[in-house]
Amino acid sequence: MEISKVLNNNVAVVIENNEEKIVMGRGICFKKKSGDTIEPEIIDKVFYLQNQEVLSRFKELVVDIPLEYLEIGEEIMDEAKLSLGKALNDNIYISMVDHIYTAVVRAKDDILVKNALLWDIQRFYKEEYQIGKKALEIIEKKTGVLLPNDEAGFIALHIVNGQLDEDVHDMYEITKIMQEIENIVRYHFKIEFNEESAYYYRFITHLKFFAQRLVEHKKQNKQEDDLLEVVQVKYANAYQCVEKIAMYIKNQYNYELYDEEKLYLTIHIHRVVYLGNSH
Repeated sequence: MEISKVLNNNVAVVIENNEEKIVMGRGICFKKKSGDTIEPEIIDKVFYLQNQEVLSRFKELVVDIPLEYLEIGEEIMDEAKLSLGKALNDNIYISMVDHIYTAVVRAKDDILVKNALLWDIQRFYKEEYQIGKKALEIIEKKTGVLLPNDEAGFIALHIVNGQLDEDVHDMYEITKIMQEIENIVRYHFKIEFNEESAYYYRFITHLKFFAQRLVEHKKQNKQEDDLLEVVQVKYANAYQCVEKIAMYIKNQYNYELYDEEKLYLTIHIHRVVYLGNSH
C-alpha cells in the first residue's frame, strides 16, 4: 500500500485501487513518508470512509488523539456489535472516540460533566447503557481512569446513534423530547409505566423515531386520515393526552403534529396505558 499522507507514527492515508483509505497500526509510519509503502501484514485496522466530510473529520481526529483511544473505540464498537447483534454506522466511531478522549482528559483535571438525562437513558436504552457500563471498564483498563456512570450514558447515546440509518447529530436532544412526551403521558394518566411490557418498548421506539423527525425538521406528508376520527372516539382519553402533547410540541419546538402522527401516537398511548400497564 502506497502512503499518500502520514498523519502520525501510527496512522497514514493510503491509496489502494484508486481509493483513499486510512490505515492504523503501532509504529507503521516510523521513518516513512509520502510515496513509501506499508506492508499489509503490519496494519491492524483499515478504514474506508466514502463520505468526504467524515473522512476529513477522521484525519483531524487521529492527528491529536493517542492510538490507545482509537483502540478503546475499536474495542467498544466490537462489544456493541456483539451485544446488539447488528452492524453500526462507522461514523459514530469517530465522534465516540473524540468524546471518550475529551472525557478522560477532563476527568484527569477533576472536571466531571453531569448527564441530566442519565435516568432516562438507563430506561429508554437498556442494552446500550449496559454497553456503556462495559465501555467504562475498557477505558479504565487502558487508561487507569474510572469515568462516572454519566459517561456510560453519553456512550450509550453514541451506540443508539450508530443503529440509525443516518448520522443523527443530536441523540441527547432526541432523548430529551422522548422524556418530555413520556412525562406528559405519565402526568395525564397519573401512572407509572410497566417498563418490561412489549407495549412500552413499542411506545418508546415510536417516540424515538418521532423525536428524530422533529429534530431533523422532517415533516410527514400532510394527509387527512379518516381513521383518526374513529380513534378519537374509541380512545378518547388517549387522544386528549395527544392533544396536550401536540400543544406542547407546537409551543416548545414550533412543530405541528399531523393527523397521521396523532393517530399512531394515540394508539401507542392507549396500548401502553391500558394494555401494557399492570398498575
